[in-house]
Formats: sequence, C-alpha cells, structure tokens
Amino acid sequence: MSCFVISNLVVTGGMLAPGMGTTGTLLWQITNQSLNVGINSANANKSTALNRKQLIQNYFAAVSASCTVALGLNAVVPRLKRVSPNTRVILSRLVPFAAVACAGVLNVFLMRGEEIRRGKEVRSLGKSKKAAFLAVGETAISRVLNATPIMVLPPMILVRLEKTEWLKQRPRMVLPVNLGLILTTSIFALPLALAAFPQRQAVSANSLEDEFHQKGGLDGLVEFNRGI
Repeated sequence: MSCFVISNLVVTGGMLAPGMGTTGTLLWQITNQSLNVGINSANANKSTALNRKQLIQNYFAAVSASCTVALGLNAVVPRLKRVSPNTRVILSRLVPFAAVACAGVLNVFLMRGEEIRRGKEVRSLGKSKKAAFLAVGETAISRVLNATPIMVLPPMILVRLEKTEWLKQRPRMVLPVNLGLILTTSIFALPLALAAFPQRQAVSANSLEDEFHQKGGLDGLVEFNRGI
C-alpha cells in the first residue's frame, strides 16, 4: 500500500485523460485492474491463498468486467439526447469511475474468494466463513471509498477549469493540472479509506457460526485479520 498513491496516480491520470478513445480506454482499464490484482493479492490474508490458476482466472474476470462497463457506458453516454451537452461531458468523465468502482468490488471478491469459500482464521478457534465475508466486504467498500473522491472530484474540477481563459490558452497544462488534482485528492483519500475499517477486526462471537458462540473473549468478542 505504501506505493499506491504514486502508482495509482499514473493509472488514474491515464483513465481520466479527456478524449480517451476505445484503445486507450481498454489499455488503461487493463492496467488498472492489473495493479488492483497485485495490491489485493499482496494485502490479502494469506491463510487461504489462491493458486496460480485461480489467480489468472480471477484476473481475466476482473479485467473483462471493467472493460465491459467502461466501453458500454462510453457507447451509451453520447446517445443521451435528452441531456445537455455539458451534462454529457460530465457523464463521460465519470465513466472511468463507474468502471473502476464496479470492477474494483468484483476484483476484491475474486482475488479473496478463497477466504469466503474456506473461511478466515478467527484467533485460535477455527475458520469462519461469516468472518471472511465481512472482511472481504469491508475491504471492497474501502476500495470504493478510496476511488470515489479520486475519480469524481478531479474530473469535475477539470471540466470547470477547462472553461477558463487561462487553461484555454495553455492546453498543454491540462495533463499537469489533472495529475496535480489526482495526487492531492489521493493523499487525503487513501488514508481515510484504509482507516474506515480496522485491519484487526473484532466482532461478537455470537454473530458468527454456531461453533464460535460463547467462545468470545473480553465482551464476547473474537478477533481476526481483515487484511487491507
């Protein structure tokens, strides 16, 4: 995670670049999901790791989902005749966010699917599928929380700035301004998203499978490593 802001800056800058064509959209979505696969795999709870075949299958599923959403919305937005041209521009800039949010959630569940199928280690009491689903679900939500400000605020601000005389006279500054907006947002968004849920999660033992009932420690709680 320590490299996420810088690596994500490059990928997000590419996805949010104005006037992206079909080839560019595909390449940047593939790059983004490749980065996500690496991050989600590296930060998962390794007690139930994926084998190489599962890793490859899940990678292609995540890439297919993000590319399908991105290309589908890119095809739909220009056909929205009842909305104003300015609204269509805004919607087109938000297409990458929709693709990243949908595929990001799918990516987390795919890359950490073995945790849900086999269960997550809860202290020394055994493995719980309910704990695993909670852990993976919270991680997926944190990914959306991270992507939302990063992929919504910069394009909205850039649309406004592109109407100013200063940026109209300096078209080469669009990319640096876009990257600056993404970097500034990322620096604040990532820590907040990671802090939304604790890595060492504590839940009531009675909220898990029957075998864990009445086995909690202080206040009836048991702990497990959610991963990030």
